[in-house]
Amino acid sequence: MVTTRIAPSPTGDPHVGTAYIAIFNYVWARKNNGKFIVRIEDTDRNRYVEGAEARIQEMIRWLGLDYDEGTDIGGPNGPYRQSERTAIYQAHAAKLIETGAAYRCFCTPERLEALREEQKKRGLPLGYDGHCRHIPPEEAEARAKAGEPHVVRLKVPRPGQTVVKDELRGLVTYDHAEVPDVVLLKSDGFPTYHLANVVDDHLMGVTDVIRGEEWLVSTPIHVLLYQAFGWEAPLWYHMPLLRAPGGAKLSKRTGHTSVDWYRERGILAEALMNYLSLMGFSMPDGREIFTLQELIEAFSWERVSLGGPVFDYEKLKWMNGKYIREVLTLEDLTQRVKPFLERAGLEWGSDAYLQRVVAAMRIRFETLEEFVEKARYFFTEAYPFEEKALKKLKAGLEYVVELKERLGTLPEMDPELTEPLIRGYAAEKGAKPGAVMQPLRAALTGTLQSPGMFELLELLGKDRVLKRLERAIQTAEAEEA
Repeated sequence: MVTTRIAPSPTGDPHVGTAYIAIFNYVWARKNNGKFIVRIEDTDRNRYVEGAEARIQEMIRWLGLDYDEGTDIGGPNGPYRQSERTAIYQAHAAKLIETGAAYRCFCTPERLEALREEQKKRGLPLGYDGHCRHIPPEEAEARAKAGEPHVVRLKVPRPGQTVVKDELRGLVTYDHAEVPDVVLLKSDGFPTYHLANVVDDHLMGVTDVIRGEEWLVSTPIHVLLYQAFGWEAPLWYHMPLLRAPGGAKLSKRTGHTSVDWYRERGILAEALMNYLSLMGFSMPDGREIFTLQELIEAFSWERVSLGGPVFDYEKLKWMNGKYIREVLTLEDLTQRVKPFLERAGLEWGSDAYLQRVVAAMRIRFETLEEFVEKARYFFTEAYPFEEKALKKLKAGLEYVVELKERLGTLPEMDPELTEPLIRGYAAEKGAKPGAVMQPLRAALTGTLQSPGMFELLELLGKDRVLKRLERAIQTAEAEEA
């Protein structure tokens, strides 16, 4: 059975790169009716951020990636956590020492720092010099039992080579002169990524490791560990890194990396999933809009590109707008804007009214946050006047004053009544309808962008229209005074 995993570290905001890799792990597992595991790699306690794990899990659920959770801890309520499995890693490190595949290193932080400085000064490659490789095992055992601080390092065979077969890139050969004796177990008893990653992948039955290409250089270390344990290695797939516009690696310096940031802007989970999928995969028929299930059905590694995918927020917004206009039902979209209105402190009265506003504004916003910005005047009388709108209002104040009186004579703001009234008024004044409606729009909304005038009047209703026109007239006259 194909088993994949996503193994994020809870060291900060949930990263779009984590979401990107999680999607491909999930899709490949479900494509093969396999298992998708979430494992929290929280052994680096110095970088651990409280609450980050919960946010990672929430991100994965939000994206629709239901996972098969660890049953040895937490049951159905949580994934594996490496911090709760330290005894397992310690036992496996001891096995490597017994077989001679690893050794205890007693070098102090001071010696290692001095070594780095000397290597820098002489222009040598940075890395451990193997100082403790040849300590007799009995001596190392005695020093460890006496309580001398130490780490456990991998003993990389020298000389030698390791060949990594990457399923996307082919064979990649690493000379062992370039592979360091990395630390496997730290002096505090916690494992490093290399040991915990390999042990967990084996024990959890991971058959396919799908991760970012930055881990490719670590793969020879992992291959050596599999060989040292006598285990069969998984298949390796190293996906291309997300790039910022301009080609640099996507980072906090080059763009927004937190999934939470995009959620707060009102990016839809479906749109983000869809967009991240396109960072590494293209549909056989070339379409850009597709569901997660459609991606699973169409997925093949032959259609994964190794080019540096550019994560462009403007393109993501465009795709989000497509979902808003063409994919979500009006009822669903209406429900999704509610939290954003609440966050802005706005009330919408009835759901029926809100749905009418959403329908009228649907072609005018690309994110849920944008809806609130552009539709604010539908939910409050305290809307501001934009500078251009105020200028247009003052220039057409005569029209607004006279139209207020004429609209006040109508029983309601039905388009069948308001359209002939306003168009007739414009003809009477010898003006184009737009010249009359622009100052009227500015008065009613504080902006020059809104749904069509007759739809706007109907949505606002007679009482609000007349009150708003009166307020606008007073504002314009005060500006002129």
